[in-house]
Amino acid sequence: MKNSKKLFLQANKYIPGGVNSPVRAFSSVNSSPFFVKRAKGQYLFDEDGNKYIDFIGSWGAQILGHSDDRILKVLNKTMKDGITYGAPCQNEVLIAKKVCQIYKSIEKIRMVNSGTEATMSAIRLARGYTGKDKIIKFNGCYHGHGDSFLIKAGSGASTFGTPDSLGVTKANARNTISIEYNNIDAVNNAIKGGDIASIIIEPIAGNMNFIRARKSFLQYLRKVCTKNNIVLIFDEVMTGFRVSKAGAQHIYNVIPDLTTLGKVLGGGLPVGAFGGKREIMNHIAPLGSVYQAGTLSGNPLAMAAGLKTLEIISEKNYFRDLSKKTQYFVSRFNDICSKYKLDMSADSEGGMFGIYLTKSKLENLKDIDKSPKHIFLDFFNYMLDHGVFFAPSMYEAGFISSSHLKKDLDYTIKIFENWAKQK
Repeated sequence: MKNSKKLFLQANKYIPGGVNSPVRAFSSVNSSPFFVKRAKGQYLFDEDGNKYIDFIGSWGAQILGHSDDRILKVLNKTMKDGITYGAPCQNEVLIAKKVCQIYKSIEKIRMVNSGTEATMSAIRLARGYTGKDKIIKFNGCYHGHGDSFLIKAGSGASTFGTPDSLGVTKANARNTISIEYNNIDAVNNAIKGGDIASIIIEPIAGNMNFIRARKSFLQYLRKVCTKNNIVLIFDEVMTGFRVSKAGAQHIYNVIPDLTTLGKVLGGGLPVGAFGGKREIMNHIAPLGSVYQAGTLSGNPLAMAAGLKTLEIISEKNYFRDLSKKTQYFVSRFNDICSKYKLDMSADSEGGMFGIYLTKSKLENLKDIDKSPKHIFLDFFNYMLDHGVFFAPSMYEAGFISSSHLKKDLDYTIKIFENWAKQK
């Protein structure tokens, strides 16, 4: 990693921490990052010529694998007609129609440029629609770096949070209540004070590793939101078009009022979106008084790549085959854990998975916090040294693309077994 280390030293002179997103710094794994030179299919190649099997896939966005020829062909054709217009284009309409057809909860949708922008806009819309100020979020769910989301939990179930980042005001934090995931009592305590505009949740969390909401919990949220005129928002930036074509809400059969999307939706290009009930979405400018805008929103390249990606993942048996592939990997992983009596396990849905440093069922962030960090560090660095790239944090989910082959999965399991033998 000689060249990568040299680049990282240079990057630190001009970029805070040497990276443009904190997890990339590898600080949580006591290391420095490799710098990617190119990517193709399921593989990354770094500046030193090392090859890695990639189980991150640009944090879930690359469901087809890197540099898919079909996407490159569409992008090449589209860019000849222009890169950005700052004006409407046909593909915006086509992709909006396609998403509304796939998600029965979405009657209208607005395109933006990132997942963070989508979630920020969704809670602003919820506040504008309800005329109320406070939101409820769940500890361990990540909704981007908007001020309203960078809030720690309070000391009790219904106490307001405190800022989790410098620059987030106490006034902002007072309008955010952060409570325990999968905890109905905490929800009941939090809504007692009233003035709740929205409850936002990842129905399957991907930033406290891979943790499922209980179906009964999501059903209860739907019930309590309907009863109290609270807008229920499912953040499916990560799970949308990833755990199934219609996201986690399709798996659970629980319908939110608003949904946020991103990652897969852009076919690898920067994109985000929020959509939902027509009655709520009509409060967005220019129809309503909730303002949201973006110069690059709905740009032709992202819309074209997204449309082609949605076309491909809509093919018959696409998600059946992707799920089988991920289940095969998780099953083999769990077999090794049992064989060597490791206190580890794995779980998956669609093309998304989690690797845990426990065999116990995980319910919330506290369960992940108990994980032995030193074991993860050893595991991560061993796998990376042998050409397997998992997320450099025990709090992140993993992803498999349709480019991953059985030989890649078998090689990964072989390396994992070699590591397991030493424990």
